[in-house]
Amino acid sequence: VGMALPVLPVLLVLLAADAVVPVKDPLLNICMDAKHHKSEPGPEGKLHDQCSPWKDNACCTANTSSEAHKDQSNLYNFNWNHCGVMPPKCKRHFIQDTCLYECSPNLGPWIDQVDSSWRRERILHVPLCREDCEEWWEDCRDSLTCKENWHEGWNWATGTNRCPWGSLCRPFSEVFPRAQELCEKVWSHSYRYSPERRGSGRCIQMWFDPAQGNPNVLVAKYYAWRKRSSPAQVAPESDQAVRALPCAALLLLPAALVLLPELAGGWGGPEA
Repeated sequence: VGMALPVLPVLLVLLAADAVVPVKDPLLNICMDAKHHKSEPGPEGKLHDQCSPWKDNACCTANTSSEAHKDQSNLYNFNWNHCGVMPPKCKRHFIQDTCLYECSPNLGPWIDQVDSSWRRERILHVPLCREDCEEWWEDCRDSLTCKENWHEGWNWATGTNRCPWGSLCRPFSEVFPRAQELCEKVWSHSYRYSPERRGSGRCIQMWFDPAQGNPNVLVAKYYAWRKRSSPAQVAPESDQAVRALPCAALLLLPAALVLLPELAGGWGGPEA
């Protein structure tokens, strides 16, 4: 019985030491399971034009980034010009939106499971910065479209998206009266209009200067922390147990350090 006494503090010390080993957060620096995404993010030296801000760490390939800039892209056979030619000042926002979706490794907190023929995961309610939504709407307000939700309901008879029979082409400002409606409805709530501004650390930016670093890294960390901390987001029991063990051990470390010499001194070895 005496030989077993020092085991407890020794175990506590070992467990506490294990607590400082970093554990990969499953919500951070990941790529979603979708049609054109890489299995994991990494450097891509030649990302095209508007996708280039993600070149240091991207979920897209150079070919995907190039296709994202085409009017008739091979990515999804989707045509921006379904109601006449979309003006360049409007189209650039949809290209940037595509680059964010395809290339960003910072969307983990908003990845949602879907049962689709072309992807197993999508993004849902990503908090898009206020300026990104408002500039998108302002630059597209006079462009034309015939649909509010661009994810579904198109006429695909020719192999590309065309307006449904009987639908009318109208200005964006009529289909989406406010910036919030454009951001939230056009891709069936992939985005959420955020009142937060760029640089706040609380909203995802479609537009950023890579020379200043990727601001979305910290935003993803913040929302990953919130998701873990929220009572509504309960992790599987096994995962909770794994994460709770090092924390508990760390709290017990001071007691272990105090007890260890006392127990060792009082034990006296196998001859006692």
